[in-house]
Amino acid sequence: MIDTNDIAGILFDKDGTLLDFDASWAPVNRTVALLAADGDAGLADRLLQACGMDPETGHLVPDSLLAAGNTREIAEGLAAAGSPFSAEALVPQIDALFAGAAEQSVPVAELAPLFAKLHGRGLKLGIASSDNEKSIRVTIDRFGIGPYVDFVAGYDSGHGTKPQPGMVLGFCAATGLAPSQVAVVGDNNHDLHMGRNAGAGLKVAVLTGTGSRQSLQEACDVLLNDITELEAVLG
Repeated sequence: MIDTNDIAGILFDKDGTLLDFDASWAPVNRTVALLAADGDAGLADRLLQACGMDPETGHLVPDSLLAAGNTREIAEGLAAAGSPFSAEALVPQIDALFAGAAEQSVPVAELAPLFAKLHGRGLKLGIASSDNEKSIRVTIDRFGIGPYVDFVAGYDSGHGTKPQPGMVLGFCAATGLAPSQVAVVGDNNHDLHMGRNAGAGLKVAVLTGTGSRQSLQEACDVLLNDITELEAVLG
């Protein structure tokens, strides 16, 4: 049994962890690919496949670019796979699409009550995503969790990118916690490896995103169906 008594803060991933990945992002990924293909549907399908998404089923390969990459990594992957646009040209357009998509995202559960409960227990709460910071803040406002969030980091916030440890260390700097007091919660190995690289006290995987039980179990301390089971883990 893992001792969670020292956990005083939780750093959540966003997509696939707080938000249902397939419901929120499958249509967006198709739009991104069509944009990068300059409207060529056949090329768009090839770009999706190159970045980890089956264009027919929508299935995402765990830890692929569209499953775990940040905007720049996705843009570079699209350019390398045959987009007529450069990564530099694609980044601002993809960021804008992602920020707009946050308004249509689907949560895995009622977020405000859960965040209120966790906050009420004295836990510091943060969100660290490979998405841009603007998208994260749109999500926070949309679901009314702003009063409970102590830290926000996107790939463009200056803390580095996953799986580097910077977002966890930034959360610690903002809250006064040690890494050993932080639980990192995510749906793919970029999240879990970020927690490991930072020395996080607890690495929690959830099955609401792009990772599978098989792809996640080696890197996590706890594997949950979704974030609603987190309270029971913390005791």
